[in-house]
Amino acid sequence: MLLGRTANGIYWMNRYIERAENMARLIDAGLRMALTRTSNTSDEWASVVVSAGAEAGFRTKHDEFTARSVTDYLLRDTENPSSVMSSIDAGRINARMVRTALTRETWEAINSGWMVLKKLLSRPIDEPDLPRVLDTIKRETALIRGCFYGTMLRNEIFDFAQIGTYVERADNTARILDVKYYVLLPSISWVGSTLDNYQWESILRSVSAHRSYRWVYEADYRPTNIADFLIVNGRMPRSLAFSYRMIEEHLGFLARDYGERHACHDTARQTLARLQVGSIKDIFDAGLHEFLRDFIRDNNKLGNQVAQDYRFY
Repeated sequence: MLLGRTANGIYWMNRYIERAENMARLIDAGLRMALTRTSNTSDEWASVVVSAGAEAGFRTKHDEFTARSVTDYLLRDTENPSSVMSSIDAGRINARMVRTALTRETWEAINSGWMVLKKLLSRPIDEPDLPRVLDTIKRETALIRGCFYGTMLRNEIFDFAQIGTYVERADNTARILDVKYYVLLPSISWVGSTLDNYQWESILRSVSAHRSYRWVYEADYRPTNIADFLIVNGRMPRSLAFSYRMIEEHLGFLARDYGERHACHDTARQTLARLQVGSIKDIFDAGLHEFLRDFIRDNNKLGNQVAQDYRFY
């Protein structure tokens, strides 16, 4: 059985690397929505900070929600434990701790990505440079994930890594969706308008789902279809349903390898069942924001259960 300390390092290494990419995607969603505004964009940037769960920390250092202040806090500020720089630092620290459990290619990709991003984020980012910076973050983290996926043995190390990745990814997709619902449109008359549709399209682009969405729904940008795609579509690799299918699968591998089940197995299976049998209409009728809030809470609960059940501490 894998030592709890090693399992902890593998799990959190992958969560932090996924978090770095996801923070870039969350900022990308805010940037794309801010571009739809011709006047004050503070609501859009405020929504990004709130959805990142960083409002309290942000307010201790900044008075206004601007592109510069928000991106600096979420990308570069090492006092923010969820910033891209903090995440990639923490990911590398965990990788170094479990170095002997990683392939050479994986460690080199992590170390190289850390050096690239440390240099990239060494100074404040001007807004015109933001798309290039976000693309670089997404590319470097994708390279790490590709090296890991292409070279690691499919054993319990791989299982803990995948669980960490998809717990973090599910949290991120829920938060990006919540960005859209947190931002109040100018009036109810905007719902269904060109502005509203562009904001929903921006959500798809921020999770690299724009092209795949069009394969399924053609060019019909309806909020219910987009939410359906990102919540209950089991073939979309950043959807909540897909993430929980992968979590449940890899927890199942651990249960078979170790010959025992824990509370986290039941929580994952129950969450997956709700995602598979529920309809997007029911979710909208009950309130999308409330659904996402509850999902984020339950997803955090699962992460804590995994740590406790497999003795990470």
